[in-house]
Amino acid sequence: MSSARRIVITGMGWVTPLGHDLDTVWSRLVAGASGVRPIARFEASTFPTTFAAQVREFDLSKYVRDVTPHAHANPNTQFALGAARQAWTQAGLDANGIDARRIGLYLGAGEGVLDFDNYVGANLAGWNQAERRIDAKAWADAALRLMTPPREIEQEPNMPVAHIAREFGLRGPVYNCLTACAASTQAIGEACSILQRGDADVMLSGGAHTMLHVLGVTGFNRLTALSTRNDDMQRASRPFDRSRDGFVMGEGAGIVVLETLDHARARGAMPLAEVTGFGSSADAFRITDMHPDGRGPAEAIREALAEAGIDPAGVDADGRPPVQYISAHGTGTQENDSIETRAIKAVFGDRAKQIPVSSIKSMMGHLIAAAGAVELITCVLTIRHQVLPPTINLNTPDPELDLDYVPNVSRPARVDTCLSNSFGFGGQNDALIVTRWRD
Repeated sequence: MSSARRIVITGMGWVTPLGHDLDTVWSRLVAGASGVRPIARFEASTFPTTFAAQVREFDLSKYVRDVTPHAHANPNTQFALGAARQAWTQAGLDANGIDARRIGLYLGAGEGVLDFDNYVGANLAGWNQAERRIDAKAWADAALRLMTPPREIEQEPNMPVAHIAREFGLRGPVYNCLTACAASTQAIGEACSILQRGDADVMLSGGAHTMLHVLGVTGFNRLTALSTRNDDMQRASRPFDRSRDGFVMGEGAGIVVLETLDHARARGAMPLAEVTGFGSSADAFRITDMHPDGRGPAEAIREALAEAGIDPAGVDADGRPPVQYISAHGTGTQENDSIETRAIKAVFGDRAKQIPVSSIKSMMGHLIAAAGAVELITCVLTIRHQVLPPTINLNTPDPELDLDYVPNVSRPARVDTCLSNSFGFGGQNDALIVTRWRD
């Protein structure tokens, strides 16, 4: 990155609809497996969309010292704790001599699950049908009886940060952002900035989210953003396909351990990859629509490339393109996939068609705030294993989308540099460049 302090990744972890550890999830991604199933968390049979990519059989007790402090934790917080433990262990941070005051935390974590039944029960108890208004006292009496402080507190988006800080004793700078689907990419980029300016030596960063609850699915259905292919759910997420009809909701968490190269070297840690560029921009357009020219995404990509010292049209010393794989935001909506393709072409010009682009949302759905972190981890694994994950369910090419989207089958490839894109509702755009570690 632009500072003299180089930032490396020394640990990674994730909890996803495809599994709860690096090796399992990676093998399923490479195999083109789908994590989409009927929604089991609530009765969804009457919803326009009855399916999602849900995390299943997750056991928090395998990842924390004592589950008692986390007894009321929402699923998103539990996923974050599981991913953080994996990253912490891989980075070897349990060793003595690590100063907790120099270890920080920056998440792009979403809100928790509303205590829906009791919330609705209080509203119904407070409704005065004769006068057609809420009776505040009756509502308050019912709310006090039905609702509990821990459940209410745990809905706040800062709670994954609070639980992780407690579990690992972190006493450095702590932040959380919620810039919609770009949140965890933004968190990782800004965590790198914290390290570069010397405010910490180590940062845990990433994201966690679940919107697999009644209001979450209802909201996206009302926006007509979700696929409604209830009779073909495992093939419903089809980014870049001409027949795409919306994204599939997912959930989970992804956490990376970031640290300055000097700190990693001093404690003998082995870097997995290096974060070399970060770009962020706003569309300044509409709340739910991207600018049709892709000007916001293109600007974020350009900023990330510039910080990494990469010329979009250039080649490196070995004659290879400097960006050899793009992890697309790739939601599977008509708008996103078209505009992201347009942005990639605007930045890379004639080289755009030579760069493989794929979307793992085709397999694990859209993890919302956690999506970017999970996709960055995928980039690191792509570099380490030299295999491109596919975009599954891409069977009907869209003539307007003419890039190499790695359709349906994973592919061996020489990859040293990846670009990871994340674009969120409201026009937030973030991009990261991650490269093979070179001493």
